[in-house]
Amino acid sequence: MTLLNRLQLTATAIAFASIPFFPSFITLTNVAFPGVSVVPPPVAIALLCAMLVLAVVASLALIQPPRVMPVLVPPLLVWLAAIVLSLVLGLNLRDGTVFVLIYALTIIWHAHTDRYYTLPGMAQTIWWAYLVSGLLACVVAIAMVVTRTPAVQYTIANGRAVGTFVLPGELAGYLLFLLPIAYALARCARSAALRTIAWVTLGIGAVTMVLTFSRTGWVGLAAGIAFLIVLQARSGRARFVQGAAIVAAAVAIVLLLFNEHHNPSENFTRLSIWQAALGVIDRFPLTGVGPFGFSKIYPFVRLPDGDATAFHAHSMYLTFLAELGIVGFLAFCWVIWCFAREWYRRVHNSSQTALLASGIAAGVVGALVQGLIDTVSVVIFGLLVPMLALALAAARHGTGDA
Repeated sequence: MTLLNRLQLTATAIAFASIPFFPSFITLTNVAFPGVSVVPPPVAIALLCAMLVLAVVASLALIQPPRVMPVLVPPLLVWLAAIVLSLVLGLNLRDGTVFVLIYALTIIWHAHTDRYYTLPGMAQTIWWAYLVSGLLACVVAIAMVVTRTPAVQYTIANGRAVGTFVLPGELAGYLLFLLPIAYALARCARSAALRTIAWVTLGIGAVTMVLTFSRTGWVGLAAGIAFLIVLQARSGRARFVQGAAIVAAAVAIVLLLFNEHHNPSENFTRLSIWQAALGVIDRFPLTGVGPFGFSKIYPFVRLPDGDATAFHAHSMYLTFLAELGIVGFLAFCWVIWCFAREWYRRVHNSSQTALLASGIAAGVVGALVQGLIDTVSVVIFGLLVPMLALALAAARHGTGDA
């Protein structure tokens, strides 16, 4: 194994293990976010610098012959171009530049994961780093709830699990991917040790998901589970009935616990924020107000009874339309369409690789459902784009050498 290969494995392990700390990047902007980051800004800066170094390693690997263009890179670059256009024409150049930089890094991450998934040791490195860091993140989140520390985070979150994330919904968004992937690896990984850590992660992660009391997270997870049931069940009619029952049960639980560990005012202010977002879209329909620009214009379009500030539109789709305009939103839709088409092509009639690929895709489905009524930065930056690559790689190669 060459020195570059060793560096690739190290860089990949660090990248996937660092995902629980990605939400701290928001502290590097001037955006007023409604949460508490336990990761201090100097650590966030150091982590961003580390990601830049890792991107250099990945870029050096990508220019090695044969130079193969991963299937999703062209639509991802189109989306990047749309984001840059909205940035240049938008209202928040400084913070939007951070958005563009981080997204560009995720494209490099995506391309490297897609191309080198079959490098000896790569798949095992990815899954071990992802599961172990996920397990530790869940243990820390649970411990912080039990001990009620730090007190300011516990208070602002109304006793919900947050951990190293900034908001409970971000932890829930992270778990939307971790739980189905852990389940799939527990079922199909060749390594007994990896199967064991996957089962443990699944159990601890499920408890953590409950403690987030994230309504969007619960419904998103139910949608992901329903997606897996539909794919795995043998009877066509039964699988749709079971999937629908799972989603219906999740919705019922959310309705019964509608205000559990939530500020009741959230139920009304979110509606006013959505209306304000529609006002932004009406005024800037084509290219939007630029990434991270929603919070800048919100005070001028908010309703009289709305919150004084809003970080985003409380919907991933409304946020994209408001900040990136129709151009950026359609580019995002094209990325998802290209992924779905390629993923289906690869897993069709491929029982040996379908479970893990389906587990990752279930996370994508859950995140897209959660995005209907929430905007989760860690999902957009640190999970969605690299996980699209993992889903496609797993659809072709299964667990790799795991």
